[in-house]
Formats: sequence, C-alpha cells, structure tokens
Amino acid sequence: MVTIPHHTGGQRRPWTALPAPVVEEIERLLGARVTGATDQPGGFSEGVAARVRLADGTHAFVKAAQTARAPAAAAFHRREAPISERLAGLAPVPRLLGAYDDGDWVALAFEEIDGRLPAQPWRRDELDRVLETAGELAALLTPSPVEERLLARPRLGGWAALTSPEARQALAVLAPWAADRLDELAGAEAGAESPYQGDTLLHGDLYPFNVLICPDRVVVVDWPHAWAGAPYADVVTLLSSARLSGVEPQPLADAHPLTRHLAAAQIDDLLVLHAGFLLRLAVTAGPGADRALLKMATALGRASLDWLRERW
Repeated sequence: MVTIPHHTGGQRRPWTALPAPVVEEIERLLGARVTGATDQPGGFSEGVAARVRLADGTHAFVKAAQTARAPAAAAFHRREAPISERLAGLAPVPRLLGAYDDGDWVALAFEEIDGRLPAQPWRRDELDRVLETAGELAALLTPSPVEERLLARPRLGGWAALTSPEARQALAVLAPWAADRLDELAGAEAGAESPYQGDTLLHGDLYPFNVLICPDRVVVVDWPHAWAGAPYADVVTLLSSARLSGVEPQPLADAHPLTRHLAAAQIDDLLVLHAGFLLRLAVTAGPGADRALLKMATALGRASLDWLRERW
C-alpha cells in the first residue's frame, strides 16, 4: 500500500534563511517581535514554513519564498494572498494576517491553526469529516467569491503531450495501462467539458497534506491552485487519492451528496483529466525536479487510473 506521507518534500528552507529586513517586515505585519520559530517539514517548494511565537504571547504561521531561488513558490504565494483575503469569514480556512512582497521575497502570515494532519493511511472517521467539509466548501463558495483573473488555470489534462514515442515509452514504465490506451485517453481528454462547467471555487489540491483536523472542525489550507468549475471536482480527486490507503472510492462517491447523482461521464471526464495532468508532470519533469514530488504525482495518477479502469 502506498500512502501520502506527511513529509512530502525535502527542499524546505529554515526560518533562519530569512534576511533580517524580511523578518522585521513580518514582525511589523504581526505587530510584535518574533521570539521563536519552529520550522515545519513537508511541502515541495524551497520556501520557508514556520510556526512563530511572538513577544505579545500570540502565535502565527508564516510561509515565505525567494523569487530568485524559488520562482514558482513565490508566484504561488502572490496568487494565494488575494484569494485568502476573499475567503476570510466565508469558509473554514486560516485567516490571512498580512502579506509582504519586496519583489524578491514574498511572505504570508496566517493565524495559527490548532490542528494536525489526517492520519495516513486514512482513518474512516477522518476521511468522512474531510468529505463532509468538501461538500460544505462547495456550498459556501458557490458562486465563487474570487474574481477569475486571480485564479489559476485548472491543473487538468496532459495526455496529448505524451504522444511522442519517447514520452509514450516513459509512460509505459510508470503506467502501462495508460500507455496502451493513450490515444483513447487523449481523445477523452479532448472531449471532456463537464468538470469546467460551474462557478464553484475549488481548492484544486485537496489532499491530506493540505488539511488540518481540529477538535471541532476541518480546516483547508494552501489555496494557490484554486479554480472555478464543477462543485464535485474536489470530492472526486480526494476520493481518487484515498485509493492509496486501500479505500474503494466508488461506494463513497455513490453516497456523497455532490457525486451520487452524477452521470458516469462526469466522473470519468474528471478522472481522465486529473490523471493526465499528474502523469504528464511525472513523465516530462526535468532532471532537477523534486523526486518526492514526482513519486507523489505518479502514485496519485495511478490511483485515478485504477478507479477509471474499473469504471470504463
């Protein structure tokens, strides 16, 4: 059994990597001096992620990235800031306390959430709570409270980029069933429309490492990949990933309010697009890509394909 690890990557930078002027600006945002910081493991970027203690007795969570060293992470932080501002008070997400951007370093400060990551493999009670929260989010965030210009493009699709002989050969190593049916998958991807039809704000990366389990609620963190589309999309992708814990997704899809009445093609379209994105990433990544990220993308892509294969 392959599970989604808590510590998803190994490229984090410590709090001490922040230049003194950046720390001073973060302290200004928070209104107090930082007296201590605990680095948080995980994540796939070369960014800072730390829980900080302040001189006034309060706490916060800070993440930061340097554009010169980690341009993708810095871009994600810049995108996440206005999204988080618009979600304040609307949904179970951390409250943004402030953002700093000097053109190189960009930092976001959030309220600290007293919660923990879900157990992996999934405990059924925790998975049920997260699925319930995904349904609540779809209701709360329809129509999307965030302007489309601020959102990412959906991270869906990619089979058409794998049709060269070299890419097809690499795909055959990772997912032989997909390589054998690549033309069919590419055709299904080209005709898939249903996941894009809707105006629900979706998280776009709803996996266990972006969820915190609290005593009285579930909090969903890290929103840079949010997009607007069909209200069921986050539920389907979450269920596909649960296969890595040995959870059969179809009975849960048959029971969930957002998926139980869907036409078969609606779920199939999303699984095709989701697996295509993940396996394109795994096949086409350059030699400098984070190996933990590629391993994760491959496992998640295969999980989506396994469910799709049972449905086709």
